[in-house]
Amino acid sequence: GVRQGSLDFGVSGLDAVAERRNGGDELVILHEALGFGTCSLALAVPEVWGDVHSMADLVAKQSQQPDRLRVATKYPHLTRSFLARHGLSDVKLIDSEGTLEVAPTIGYADLIADLVSTGTTLRDNRLRPLSDGVILESQAVLIGNRAALQQRPEVLAVARQLLEYIEAHLRATGSYLVFANMRGDSPEAIAQAMLAQPHLGGLQGPTISPVITREDRSWFDVNIVVRKDQLMPTIRELRAIGGSGVVVTPVTYIFEEEPPRYTQLLKLLREA
Repeated sequence: GVRQGSLDFGVSGLDAVAERRNGGDELVILHEALGFGTCSLALAVPEVWGDVHSMADLVAKQSQQPDRLRVATKYPHLTRSFLARHGLSDVKLIDSEGTLEVAPTIGYADLIADLVSTGTTLRDNRLRPLSDGVILESQAVLIGNRAALQQRPEVLAVARQLLEYIEAHLRATGSYLVFANMRGDSPEAIAQAMLAQPHLGGLQGPTISPVITREDRSWFDVNIVVRKDQLMPTIRELRAIGGSGVVVTPVTYIFEEEPPRYTQLLKLLREA
């Protein structure tokens, strides 16, 4: 895999990466928020534990019983660290590769620490999460091999390209490019009318270009980038100041200056 160096890059859940990280790790997180695969690693207790709703309640329950609490999980390191921070260092972790949700029902664990997305599976098994029992918020991350990035310029170049595309795409998600035709005396007059409206400023301002027509009239093409939730207000404002022929298209990428995560990566590699 990526950690061993047989692969230069990979996409994994932050939960898996965090569970297996250690000092001097050869794995580097290039982008920590790819925007999919979101879930939480969280503690969940049986619904019949009516007096346990928080970590403090769980600590109290442990103090009231002679046996150690048994926690079934696929993430022993993250779970043990989290429990210790909340005063529960003397628990028994049960490493399980099967379906964790059934563990309390069949009696080989008291509670579980597992990935939770919608919570449906927990409810189906009469479990519920603790109010402050989230161990880690997870989603897909882009990872790379540290040695490959440090020693092979072509791998670092690919990392930069990947980060360029990823950040530009995430920046553009939910954005639309809006085109319209407007009649006016000059680009400055059109710009003044647009900038007087709350939703017609675009990223840095509207782009305004003359339209070549057979008629002896001054027409201009205007375009701006807007967010999805601003789309209908934008169209209404364009119409109000004389815009027509409005065309809307999704934006795939918005490239800005050098990706900040690439700059962070260079700093990380220099410090290693």
